[in-house]
Amino acid sequence: MTAQNSATLPGSIAVDGTRTRGTLLAVLGVVAFSLTFPSTVWGLESFGPWSLVAVRSTLAALIAGAFLLALKVPLPERRHWAGLAVVALGVVVGFPLLTTLALQTSTTSHAAVVVGLLPLTTAVFAAVRTGRRPSRAFWAAAIGGAVVVLAFTLQQSGGVLSAGDLYLFGALLVCAAGYTEGGRLAAVMPGWQVIGWALILCLPLALAGSAAALAHEPVRLTAHGVIGLVWVAAGSTFFGLYVWYRGMAEIGIARASQLQLAQPLLTLFWSVFLLGERLPLAAPLAAVGVLVCIAATQRANT
Repeated sequence: MTAQNSATLPGSIAVDGTRTRGTLLAVLGVVAFSLTFPSTVWGLESFGPWSLVAVRSTLAALIAGAFLLALKVPLPERRHWAGLAVVALGVVVGFPLLTTLALQTSTTSHAAVVVGLLPLTTAVFAAVRTGRRPSRAFWAAAIGGAVVVLAFTLQQSGGVLSAGDLYLFGALLVCAAGYTEGGRLAAVMPGWQVIGWALILCLPLALAGSAAALAHEPVRLTAHGVIGLVWVAAGSTFFGLYVWYRGMAEIGIARASQLQLAQPLLTLFWSVFLLGERLPLAAPLAAVGVLVCIAATQRANT
């Protein structure tokens, strides 16, 4: 080993370690997100759509507030509040509300079309917002993965778009914007603080919405309904976004976003296991195609 190689080896190990840790954190976030749609379906057994979204945001904000207070975290700098507002509107309010409304008429497997397009959309938003331009190999793999997921989802739905698709495509856009801005902010503050302050921003609206929705929508508490509510609040909204933003900060928004190509297939698994939906025969083939595309995006330069 030359002196030059010896001098650069520790830095290379540090970079590899950061990338591995960031990838694992982002994967953990994807697993948490993959349970969101089945948990939402469970939550709708007990709550109306507006009540579920408002109470979900309230509980997640209270959890975040407890952590922020306990650790005496100072307020973010003024220049970060606009970005936090985008995160709040995109991933705390917009995506949960629009997908919950969609899941009243769409199955979880069909709703996965949102997640199937989300990685590519987030990569596009990130390229525009941050100015970073991933390589052609990255874009080819990202587009390939999106095509596989779209083809699989449309094949399962018979090629017919449901009435909830407008909600789903709207959710796609606002969530991609929230992911991009949150990933950018996670480079200057811990990921849990990004989602924590975004949730706090939404707390007054969430409290008012909870009071109004619970007064007008019936509540029929069941075990599934309560478990679904707790998971979408504590698991998907707080924990999932914490590890997701932290992972994005370490490996980059574009690279992390492509790991979400696996989310529709994970959601399909949970739908079969938790909701009793049938497993399509095309799922294993789609899984292989998605994994190949994910591997290609992780190897490509971003």
